[in-house]
Amino acid sequence: MPDHRLEVLPDTDAVARRGAELIAEAARAAVEADGGYEMAASGGRTPWAMYGQLEDQEMPWADTRIFQADERIAPAGSSDRNLSHLIAALSLGVQGSLRPMPVTAEDPEAGAEEYAQLLPKALDLVHLGLGPDGHTASLVPGDPVLEVKDRRVAVTAGEYQGTRRMTLTYRELARAKRLLWIVTGEEKQEPLAKLLYHDPSIPAGRVEFTDSLIVADEAAAGSESG
Repeated sequence: MPDHRLEVLPDTDAVARRGAELIAEAARAAVEADGGYEMAASGGRTPWAMYGQLEDQEMPWADTRIFQADERIAPAGSSDRNLSHLIAALSLGVQGSLRPMPVTAEDPEAGAEEYAQLLPKALDLVHLGLGPDGHTASLVPGDPVLEVKDRRVAVTAGEYQGTRRMTLTYRELARAKRLLWIVTGEEKQEPLAKLLYHDPSIPAGRVEFTDSLIVADEAAAGSESG
């Protein structure tokens, strides 16, 4: 497996701007090559700012579909939902590009299978975050979801930080053409170091990939920035 590439920027604002640039660049290249762009989005404060800046970029919205990398099983409109923040970040005219996870389905497991059927053969880009405990998407420590190998989308067996989650699995992340990690904050120094060295002691360290770029601020990069 190749190494992650690391790009370190001064602060969270710079990371958000760079992330928006990279997403838009990938979108334009995918549309030119294949006629469409299909990515998956994760949540987080810096990423929400990043998505809010996409409309300042030359995004081919008519040919773009934005799936979700993970979502909390919570009511529609809940502030716990990543979707709520994505909707707030994007203008009404481009929200039609969103493909939300069906976390309000009566049967979440069936909803996960239905969502898997909507996914392309391989996502052009998956945006991921990194938790202080080393989780990414909703591949969370200690949950059986980490061992799911036969599904593209799965539901956590237990609650994590108060809710169950729906998530892309390791299998699906490995199929993506590119991973883009957005990592900010001093509390991410230890998990980022483990991620860079493919440390399997954290969920993120077990992600397989073809192409992976981590964009981090100096606070998160710590000694790695040198």
